[in-house]
Amino acid sequence: MKLQSLVLAAATALTMTSAFAVPAGTWTVAAGAHYVDPKSDNGTLNNGLSVDVDGDVRPTISGEYFVANNIGVELLAAIPFHHDITLTDTNGNEVDAKTQHLPPTLSVQYHFDGYNLPMNVKPFVGVGVNYTTFFKERVYLGNGNDLELDDSVGVAGHIGLDIPFAATESFRIDARYMDIKTDASLNGTDLGEVDISPWVYGVAFVKSF
Repeated sequence: MKLQSLVLAAATALTMTSAFAVPAGTWTVAAGAHYVDPKSDNGTLNNGLSVDVDGDVRPTISGEYFVANNIGVELLAAIPFHHDITLTDTNGNEVDAKTQHLPPTLSVQYHFDGYNLPMNVKPFVGVGVNYTTFFKERVYLGNGNDLELDDSVGVAGHIGLDIPFAATESFRIDARYMDIKTDASLNGTDLGEVDISPWVYGVAFVKSF
């Protein structure tokens, strides 16, 4: 009887372990929203202007393909984020500006097997590259002033937690760090570098196929 119980327990454990792993060839799609929270000090430009970039939240979508068990390649996309920018000179005078950006991010991720916790949560970590393109820049200095922010390429890190509530459906909580630095110019004159480098916090519904 004891031997039968032991065999049954071992078989059950093996079945649960294989169920927790995400098999190679699986696709997942995640739809949700993310908040881009730029670092608090966004730099000082060549003319002494300090820069402050505010945060924004927008809907996002990502797709991930598992090239091996628990190892996936993910692409994150979003609708454009909008950011208000405040430029402050050495006398405390402020000039307002704004921009929009898209930050597609490609990551390689490892999903840990489900832990024996409520709902068998599955943590994951990832690292990759972020490409951010800026557009519709505007500075409120009167007509005829042209603000430009160059595109940025940098590393990105990703951590998160999937909480399954059905066989192929999960709720996701995640955070990303993106190394975003852009060269700014006004009317063709170089102003210096704006260091946005945000943490990006999000929630999403995840469906696997």
